[in-house]
Amino acid sequence: MTRFRPGFALTPVQEEANRLLGGVARHILLRGGSRSGKTFVLIRALVVRALRVPHSRHGVFRHRQIALRASVIQDTFPKVMRCCFAHVRYKWDGQSNRVLFANGSSILFGGLDDSTRTEKILGLEFATIYLNEASQISYGARNMLLTRLAQRCALRTREYIDANPPTTDHWLYALFEAGVEPRSGLPHGDPGLYASMVMNPDQNRINLSDAYLHQLDALPERERRRFLFGEYQSAVEGALWRMDMFRRRAAVSEETRAAIIAEMRRIVVAVDPSGASGPQDLGADEIGIVVAAIDHAGMAHVLEDCSVRDTPMGWARRVIQSAALWQADKIVAERNFGGALVEATLRSIDPAASLRMVTASRGKSARAEPVAALYEQGRVAHHGRFAELESQLCLFSMRGFGGAASPDRADALIWALSELMLEPQAVKGRWQDQGWFSLSR
Repeated sequence: MTRFRPGFALTPVQEEANRLLGGVARHILLRGGSRSGKTFVLIRALVVRALRVPHSRHGVFRHRQIALRASVIQDTFPKVMRCCFAHVRYKWDGQSNRVLFANGSSILFGGLDDSTRTEKILGLEFATIYLNEASQISYGARNMLLTRLAQRCALRTREYIDANPPTTDHWLYALFEAGVEPRSGLPHGDPGLYASMVMNPDQNRINLSDAYLHQLDALPERERRRFLFGEYQSAVEGALWRMDMFRRRAAVSEETRAAIIAEMRRIVVAVDPSGASGPQDLGADEIGIVVAAIDHAGMAHVLEDCSVRDTPMGWARRVIQSAALWQADKIVAERNFGGALVEATLRSIDPAASLRMVTASRGKSARAEPVAALYEQGRVAHHGRFAELESQLCLFSMRGFGGAASPDRADALIWALSELMLEPQAVKGRWQDQGWFSLSR
């Protein structure tokens, strides 16, 4: 039985987190404000697991080793041992950055910023992995660590994560809050395996000074909401799109494509050209190519992001092929870049293509706003998750586009949905209430 120092007690929110850690979920995120006790609770849980089952292995990982050493190895871990496990003796192995317990269990502390160190991690298996400050860790690095969550012992393997909430385009938001796999956008196969909980500094007030809490309260609003209230932030202030606005359906497969096409009233391929000379022209923007449709109920569907960086003939061929694959009614192309050259290039591949050239007479924000309103109304669904496209959308605000490069993919989507949902469409003649026949189109 694990014994704790006399007089030591967790705060109520830490007790609640402790119960969550002992539940059925396999992947657990503790997110919240600064100094709320997240790291303390998770390190304590790791030690409990290590002491419970002999020869079990556990790992604590952070983006940079130097930050892990300063915040966890030299601060939180010794504090946890003094407060909760004063009777337990352990050995620190500085060469391997491991804590060794008398029962043969160990906790490895590793930074992911060094390839040699990462290779050593890949040679081990763990019963628990803990991602400290995961907002700084990439989704690819997290998935690499999951392959090491494979030690066979009496413990159920678990992934522990803590983070000050990042922006809503981060993989943590998709995985734990939106409930979808960050790359495909598909819902979790078993949502019960994922759990998240908010821990904020006010709930840890007994261990903090009033001066520190006042300091957090005095931060600018964006930082205040993140570090005091533990809230996710939009990628830009006043963003027109947020990650929680994207309604999702299953990504299109070869098996489902024909059925989806049959459901749609109109399908278009929109292209936003750039001056790229070829795939190796990394200094140029990509050519945004997006396939979208509208069904008979008036719902819009984003079906595919085919964007590329290629020669004019290369991207034109991609556009024509996408139009054929999706049986598109029309290709919508922006003429601002290259003018007549864009149309000529497309027609050189397919002279009979149904093509509409459009001109950007308004600023990007003005064109984006009515399309963002469609998302706000729940009138657009994404078939899968289009990570790069959605990240670009979340960088639009009333003040324009906040990204470093051009929103090539987002521009193509805006043209496509404007054509389908916002432009006046031809309608059949019909009797009006006034009693006269209208041939308006």
